[in-house]
Amino acid sequence: MKKTILLLASITFFSCNKKNENYKPVNEKDKLEVSDNLEGKKLIETHCYLCHSPNAPEGEGRIAPPMVAIKARYINKEGFNKEEFITALKSFVENPTEDKALMFGAVKKHGLMPKQVFPEESLDKIANYMFDYQIEEPEWFKSHWESHGNEKWTQSGKKLAEKENPKTVDEIGLEYALSTKKVLGKNLMGAIQKKGTLAALEFCNIKAMPLTDSMATKHNAIIKRVSDKNRNPNNKANVEELKYIAQFKADLLSKNDSKPVVIEKGNKVQFYYPIPTNTMCLQCHGKQIKPEIQKQILKLYPNDLAVGYSENEIRGMWSITFDKNK
Repeated sequence: MKKTILLLASITFFSCNKKNENYKPVNEKDKLEVSDNLEGKKLIETHCYLCHSPNAPEGEGRIAPPMVAIKARYINKEGFNKEEFITALKSFVENPTEDKALMFGAVKKHGLMPKQVFPEESLDKIANYMFDYQIEEPEWFKSHWESHGNEKWTQSGKKLAEKENPKTVDEIGLEYALSTKKVLGKNLMGAIQKKGTLAALEFCNIKAMPLTDSMATKHNAIIKRVSDKNRNPNNKANVEELKYIAQFKADLLSKNDSKPVVIEKGNKVQFYYPIPTNTMCLQCHGKQIKPEIQKQILKLYPNDLAVGYSENEIRGMWSITFDKNK
């Protein structure tokens, strides 16, 4: 069975020795104070919506079911209470296997999700938020659910009040990173599903940069994917970027959830956010790459450094610059 992304995937692409007095981690109290439920919402948007987007169309073109479909299956159909829901969801995500899967149709159509490692408490926050609150659902989901002989659709949970204050600079930076990641991920995984891993290499070589540049134009920002072990020379991290890649690696080793880094430089904002690996990445960036894939990599990138990774390592990071007065 093909190993395409199913649940909570995150697509993978992909620093200053002098201390900057304006450096502010996103989780400082004076910058960001959110409840666990709001954090659960952010974690879903960050880690899950790339594959489980509530905006993707029904049928062809989807790479995984929307998150609300997972909630409906576990809660509405299986009747799980909160404890059972959290246990079942975490058990599958931590070690995805067919015998643990309840989304039989999705696994048959899309394949099992790749195994990933999440920071401590992240899955609990995601599962708690899914159970307690209403999550985004596609317009077509109600009719789709009921057309399969299920009971009339009503989503359980409370509605989380929308934030009224303007977006903070860290929220803007994360929005730019995730929207670009979504565009790249959708096209990359579409290429893999239709034509295989070699097509993914062709996509990265020809289309990844232009798509990133188009998102930069859309957001009126400078958007880069950088790495300390770059494949494309244009993705080589500079001295300041290397510092924060090292910081994100240290966070991962400590099993801490990496927070975006925001540095305000006059009227400009510099935003950094990590890019971790998952199982799918290892097809082209792992320790055991198929000979035909390795041959094509060296043909396209003679000086390639981006190999030898295992699951859940820092492949690089987003480096985004934009105006502070957005």
